[in-house]
Amino acid sequence: MRVSVLGVGVLGRGLPGWEVARAVLRGEQAWDGGEVAMVAPGFLAPNERRRAGVVTRLALGVAQEAVMRAGGEPGGLRTVFGSSNGDGGTVHEILMELTEVAPQVSPTQFHNSVHNAAAGYWTIGHGARAGSVSVGCYDESWAGALLTAVAEVVSEDQRVLLVVYDCALPEPLAEKRPTEGVFGAAFVLAPGVAEEALAVLDVTYEAGAGEVPVSGPEWLREMAGGNPAARALPLLAALAEGRGGELAWEYVGGALRVRVRVGL
Repeated sequence: MRVSVLGVGVLGRGLPGWEVARAVLRGEQAWDGGEVAMVAPGFLAPNERRRAGVVTRLALGVAQEAVMRAGGEPGGLRTVFGSSNGDGGTVHEILMELTEVAPQVSPTQFHNSVHNAAAGYWTIGHGARAGSVSVGCYDESWAGALLTAVAEVVSEDQRVLLVVYDCALPEPLAEKRPTEGVFGAAFVLAPGVAEEALAVLDVTYEAGAGEVPVSGPEWLREMAGGNPAARALPLLAALAEGRGGELAWEYVGGALRVRVRVGL
C-alpha cells in the first residue's frame, strides 16, 4: 500500500512542535528533555476547552499542527486516533471515586474516560462528519494505528489524519502499566504519490518476523521504548532528515514494514 505524508505534528519531552523536533532529529540542535506544555486548542468552544483533559489536549495539539502544515480543511478529513492507554488519568480518578462510600462520577469524567474521547473532541470542534476510528493495541498501538490509517487512505482513496498519543499513568495503575512521559504525533496521509509530499511510504505486513530493534540516539531509543506512541519516532527521524530507507515495527506476531522514499 502506498501513501504520501503531507503534514506532521509532534509534541513530547524536548520536542515542542515539528520545527524544533526536526532540528533535534537532524542533529542540528541538542535534545534537552524539556517538559511538555499543553493547552486546549482554540478551535474548541469554551466549555469544551474546560472539559478537555491532558491526553485530549495532547492529541488535538499534534493533530492541529499536522493539518495546518498540510493545508486543507480539517473538518473534511477521515481520522484514525491511536493510543495504548487512552485517558488513564481520568480512569484512575473514576476508579478512586468508586472506592468511596457514596461514589459520584461526573458526566465529564465519564465521557473523557472512553477510548475515543480525543476523536470526539476533534469532530465536535471542527464539525467533522467524515469517518473516524480509534485504535488501541497495547504496545503495538502505533503500528496498528498506522496500518489502519494507510488501509483507509488506499481503500477510500481519501486523505486521512493519523494521530497517536500516550501519557504516563498515575499510581497504582503505573505499577501494572509503566509508561514514560508524554508523547504525541500526527500525520496527514494522502493516496499515492502527491506532488507536495514530504515522503512516500510503501507499507507491507510480514508475518512471523522476529524482534525489531529501534535505532537512533540513546534518548530516542529510551523514549520509543518507554511510550507506545513514541514508537513513531523512527519515521519522524526519517522525515526530518529527508532520508529514505526501510523501517519496521513489531505487530501481531509479525512486522509492519515501511519503505520511506523522499525527494520524488
